[in-house]
Amino acid sequence: MDVIRAAAPIRRALKIAVLIFCIGHFGELNAQPEKEIRALLSAQQKAWNDGDIEGFMEYYWKSDSLRFMTKEKVTKGWNATLKRYKQGYPDKASMGQLDFDILSVEILGAEHALVTGKWTVVAFNEKQSGHFNLLLRKLNGKWRIVLDHTS
Repeated sequence: MDVIRAAAPIRRALKIAVLIFCIGHFGELNAQPEKEIRALLSAQQKAWNDGDIEGFMEYYWKSDSLRFMTKEKVTKGWNATLKRYKQGYPDKASMGQLDFDILSVEILGAEHALVTGKWTVVAFNEKQSGHFNLLLRKLNGKWRIVLDHTS
């Protein structure tokens, strides 16, 4: 009986160590999607600043179900969104330089995330800015923007 009582603190210490490991491991798993999403947004910003609208659009869901919302209208579908971008920004000079300020990345589960941020574009010595919410979904192992609400 004394051996069992002597082992009790060791069992408790092991349980605590396993719990601490699991909590730390969960935090690491949760941090990975955020890193992937931040890398996606960084690559998207670089494509824009290189004047590459197709590269910028690469991170959107290539589907007719994609939604791009502004205060003026809702654009449905990847092709329609690409067309809208090309009409609004016909060349690299009109695209200017884009900067994202990511305010939050919320992981909503294994396959969904919500990003809130601020965008700023400087073109022709004029600065425009606003905010955005992006709903991302993990599709075929890659994060893609499925809904963009920018104003």
